[in-house]
Amino acid sequence: MVFFDTNIFVYAVSGAEADRLRHESAVRLLAAEDFGISIQVIQEFMDVTLRKQKLLALTLDEIADMVRLMSTYPCVETTLLLTHRAFDLKIKFQIRYWDAAILAAAKELGCHTLYTEDLNHGQNYEGVNVINPFLKG
Repeated sequence: MVFFDTNIFVYAVSGAEADRLRHESAVRLLAAEDFGISIQVIQEFMDVTLRKQKLLALTLDEIADMVRLMSTYPCVETTLLLTHRAFDLKIKFQIRYWDAAILAAAKELGCHTLYTEDLNHGQNYEGVNVINPFLKG
């Protein structure tokens, strides 16, 4: 199982022409991978898509449908222990706390791969390898 960060879902539902290539990559990933997420990912998805609803060319029904779909996959809840683990990762790797919380959730689910554009592509963070699926290779 792999872990998907919020940006995978945002691009998957984006109808914005500027995001077309990222949209196609995200849709392929969602169709091909066995994945897990965290409550944080669902919350961030709602925040981003509601704030950028017009820019992303989304309806409220499309946002709600995606939240319902996301809720059907393995999902790590935010706990005090997860928060402490995220803090430790933040300090160790000198990254933003919210990125560390995503890493901590991926580790908790036993995911060895995290798809995101927010961390260093190719870096291993205590057993979690980061892949940026939007890099042009």
